[in-house]
Amino acid sequence: MAEAARRGAAALPVRPGEKPWTDAELAKVRKQLASDIDGLRAEIAQAESEIAERLDDAVGDAGDDPADAGAKTFQREHELALTQNARDLLELSERALAKIDADTFGVCESCGQAVGKARLQAFPRATLCVACKQREERR
Repeated sequence: MAEAARRGAAALPVRPGEKPWTDAELAKVRKQLASDIDGLRAEIAQAESEIAERLDDAVGDAGDDPADAGAKTFQREHELALTQNARDLLELSERALAKIDADTFGVCESCGQAVGKARLQAFPRATLCVACKQREERR
């Protein structure tokens, strides 16, 4: 059993005014992350397969006019960008699950304060508190 589950969800940090985590709330977040991970892995596998098929078709596209070639290149780059975004979300989701297991879920990676229970329930991959996230976005 994970260390966080042994110590209890109530041991996780919360912001002032927030109620402590309950085991049920943490289980719901864990389930959501696990579901997201499964979905992202399937999405990445499908996208990689489709990209590989398109790259194999590149020889057949040799006679395309410049507009067609440009459109296909744009589409490939768009698909690659979406796949990279899915990989980034997968990594964040896996890190969030690891943090739950390590009993560090909800700790801001910048200032060490609580990220906030409400923020994590809405976006469990959050790694920064609101103040640090705002500071990062201004840069």
